[in-house]
Amino acid sequence: MAAADTVTPPAAQDRTPEEIAVDARLQRKTALWSLAAAMVLVVLKLGTGLLTGSLALVSAGIESSGDVIAAFLTLLAIRLAIKPADGDHNYGHRRAENIAALGEAAIVFVGGLIIGFEAVRLLIEGGHEVDASWYVFVVIGLALVIDVSRIVISLRAARRWESAAFRSNAFNFAGDMAGSIAVLIGLALVAAGIPAGDAIAALLVACIIFVAVGRLAFENVRALMDFAPEDQRTAITAAIGEAAPQAELRRLRLREVGGQVFADVTLGVSPATTVAADHETADRVEAAIRAAVPSADVVVHAEPRMSGADLREQVLATALTDPDVRDAHDIAIYTDRGTSIVALHLKLDADSSLRDAHTAAERVEAAISALRPGVEAVHTHLEPIEGPVALRPERLHGADADDLFGTVVALLGAEPLECDLRETDVGPVLFLTVATDAAAGLLAAHDLASELERDLRIAHPRLADVVVHTEPGPG
Repeated sequence: MAAADTVTPPAAQDRTPEEIAVDARLQRKTALWSLAAAMVLVVLKLGTGLLTGSLALVSAGIESSGDVIAAFLTLLAIRLAIKPADGDHNYGHRRAENIAALGEAAIVFVGGLIIGFEAVRLLIEGGHEVDASWYVFVVIGLALVIDVSRIVISLRAARRWESAAFRSNAFNFAGDMAGSIAVLIGLALVAAGIPAGDAIAALLVACIIFVAVGRLAFENVRALMDFAPEDQRTAITAAIGEAAPQAELRRLRLREVGGQVFADVTLGVSPATTVAADHETADRVEAAIRAAVPSADVVVHAEPRMSGADLREQVLATALTDPDVRDAHDIAIYTDRGTSIVALHLKLDADSSLRDAHTAAERVEAAISALRPGVEAVHTHLEPIEGPVALRPERLHGADADDLFGTVVALLGAEPLECDLRETDVGPVLFLTVATDAAAGLLAAHDLASELERDLRIAHPRLADVVVHTEPGPG
């Protein structure tokens, strides 16, 4: 049984080059805005912190300087991640965002260590003077406004472009905002006559940094380790079950790259189905997965499922698996005292040698014998696959055609539902559609068609072929 494979191009490749270029410009613009905002905050916090002697503000400034580097890394990652997949990077370049996010985490973590160490030192040694003037609170208020706007813009960008880099930026900016709030509280304590408030605020900023870094590192390491989210696995499994309930889900492998899910699906299908039917099943599964997870890139592989199939299906699938067998038919299974004897016809290329055909038949017989313990013997009949028939066409005209129709009516005892005589390149071919008893079985209908074809060939030997289609009649 041949496998049916189907591949879905990545969602980004479904868009026009103009749309991709517009998205790239918007992403660069957003990253540049984040970079500019981070630089402004560094100047405001570090400058004011050094001027007033506030460790908390200096700490917040150091954290913001890490954001400058982080925003710069995000800009570089976006420029690389937007590149389409190529021969060396089959899944695209969006892992660059996860790597950049880990770089951001490392930088901010170092800043947090410096801040935490200095805060603990000041709390132990004491003697720290801070000028909690009114303009310090104005600077912090302005920093909070900038932080809120950065978080909102980064979150929108992360959702729109499924960007790990923008999502990490949002985490960094949220930590920055929490740090600004902690600085505000610390300076309020200083203004209220508690000098240690500034160092406590700085220590709190360090803790906030460590929490943000831990979460950021966890998410991106998990992405780089090809973590498959359970909700996506559940949704895709349910979609496959609805699209192909008759198929067996043998394997489902997921990986997420920069917000895009890659799904590798292996289905077990009936061994008696055709390649075209398997391909149709794969197409339905692919469409269902794309409906459940719109960003999914899907590969579906269908292979014959032997478990649960009856012996006839297993024999057919086994025969068609052999590379030299072009077709298999007339499968008969005989039983003798609890054992099975299998007979079937194999069609091979007409130009095959008898030795090669016999070797192929022995392979098929051995494979069928191994299917079940009860298969005692396998017998094959070898046939050449039919090629084009080269005949000098005969033609039926006028009285001959009328006589043919009269023969059909005489044999049937009634007019056929359809009688279509065609002059083809191999001669006249008669296509008949006849009505049979709706309660009759398939065997009776087949016997009727076979007898009709035989009698028409005898009565009109110039016919190149007769094709009879039976269908249930009224009543």
